[in-house]
Amino acid sequence: MLSESGKRFADPATGKLELEALLDGLLTDGLIEESNSSLLRSLVQTERSKHNVSPLERIAAGGWVSAKNPLDNINLDFLSKWLSEKVDLPWKKIDPLQIDVPSVTAVTSHAYSSRFNVICIEAHADYVVFGTAEPYYNEWQTELRQVLQKEIRLVICNPSDISRYLTELYSVSKSILGANKEQAHQSSAVQNLEQLMDLGKSGKLEANDSHVVSVVDWLLQYAYEQRASDIHLEPRRETGIVRFRIDGVMQQVYDMPGGVMAAVTSRLKILGRLDVAEKRRPQDGRLKTRNAEGKEVELRISTMPTAFGEKMVMRIFDPEVLLKDQSQLGFDAREAGIWNDMIQQPNGILLVTGPTGSGKTTTLYSSLQQLATPDVNVCTIEDPIELVVPAFNQMQVQHNIELDFAAGVRTLLRQDPDIIMVGEIRDLETAQMAVQAALTGHLVLSTLHTNDAASAVTRLMELGVPYYLIRSTLIGVVAQRLIRTYCPSCSVECDMDEAQWNTLMSPWKSKVPPTMRKPQGCLECRDTGFRGRAGIYELLQMTPNVKNLITPDVPLERLRRQAYEDGMRPMRVSGLGKVSQGVTSFEEILKVTPAPLME
Repeated sequence: MLSESGKRFADPATGKLELEALLDGLLTDGLIEESNSSLLRSLVQTERSKHNVSPLERIAAGGWVSAKNPLDNINLDFLSKWLSEKVDLPWKKIDPLQIDVPSVTAVTSHAYSSRFNVICIEAHADYVVFGTAEPYYNEWQTELRQVLQKEIRLVICNPSDISRYLTELYSVSKSILGANKEQAHQSSAVQNLEQLMDLGKSGKLEANDSHVVSVVDWLLQYAYEQRASDIHLEPRRETGIVRFRIDGVMQQVYDMPGGVMAAVTSRLKILGRLDVAEKRRPQDGRLKTRNAEGKEVELRISTMPTAFGEKMVMRIFDPEVLLKDQSQLGFDAREAGIWNDMIQQPNGILLVTGPTGSGKTTTLYSSLQQLATPDVNVCTIEDPIELVVPAFNQMQVQHNIELDFAAGVRTLLRQDPDIIMVGEIRDLETAQMAVQAALTGHLVLSTLHTNDAASAVTRLMELGVPYYLIRSTLIGVVAQRLIRTYCPSCSVECDMDEAQWNTLMSPWKSKVPPTMRKPQGCLECRDTGFRGRAGIYELLQMTPNVKNLITPDVPLERLRRQAYEDGMRPMRVSGLGKVSQGVTSFEEILKVTPAPLME
């Protein structure tokens, strides 16, 4: 229910907010200075023509800070929150990931919503929720209530967000509806296990149709804006599901009609130079685009035939993510020192281990970028090339012409390299070539899929590499995982759970830190409490004691225990260090790290 006291901010005749009344309210609450208020009032007197600009936007344009708290900027979010308190209505930040676009855009037309600058953000059976920045302007509510025969509930929103998302949501909805109509006479645009043929009906949606082009453009830009690492297009029986992976967690974004999903997939296959006609076998491709800031972003495309059509996954390779500065990787001072000592060695093998999606590529690329000075020749063999870096000489595996990792390393050895990066050691031949390169005076960096650092040694022996060659060439192993980090906007200090800390850290005799942090959930992180990810590491150095244990029959537990005694910290301990620094939570560390094994 709207507050009666809030009516003082609105024109009694029209119900529109008045700038002078809002300024008086901000002055009364001690949020702005009298000098700022007078300046804005004088400007308004000379610019009466700008009737289409919200008074909240006029105030926010001043770029002021709160007179009560200099850390608070008086921006549109600040002002709309303040207004919501004054008029006794909820305030809501529009989150497009939480909006059911087809249902909300069906409530009103784009023209009607734009006319009154309101946006439907929820549509239910008996009520609808509209976002507005003009709570007392109710001309539209009366007529719309009669048409919908539903209760209309109001929330206060940022007027700039309302204008922006009105355009975006109705644009994508229009494109998908338009695309769907063009294939309406065709029951299914994709061949599936239960294909239904309607005799006498035809029609097919083209991949280059303008509606489909618009949907694809929106999809990619939306993924960049939401910081997605992967885009999943998943066909189902009737509709297709679009999901993004954000900070390692899948989030559903949109439901598309099946025919539109097939056309979007075909459009992306064309852009990725894949065979559009071939839908029976998996394909891989690449696509380069630009984000909203004009920076190049590469995508790796992978398709897979499923029961109801082709599933497509696009991995987003943002240069700002892959080529991080070493200080941004998540190493603490001790770990950074050890890693830097390792990569500065003139020859030998360095291995980075971990499961898919654990940040191994980012660690290697960032370290190679640091090493790739003009007087060093850095060569790589990858499958596929994840990001084209001008400082490297990159070669891609081509299985169709028998150019695999082993053949690639053999070729690179003839290219006078100083540093070689092998995308992955998968078999004995590749391992043997990596060892040969290290023995002939090259620094070799590569990856393995193992759960921890010590397991990399036994994995090499399982592949067939002689133990004495591992002793003489292996410099060290880094095992890693990615953890979600607290949102910097909403985490606050809290007391440490000493019992939980002591249970997990007692073998390492680590002191209980005085405080930790806990997220509250906010708009920036969509109330998850997490925003962004960082690495946690386990660094195995080849100390004399560890080298002496590398024999054909060495138990993995014995090797691991010796590494602990020589200073290696398990990933879980490294992660709990992040907990003590207020970077992440106990639960996040326990979820992604294996327990350290001690006898």
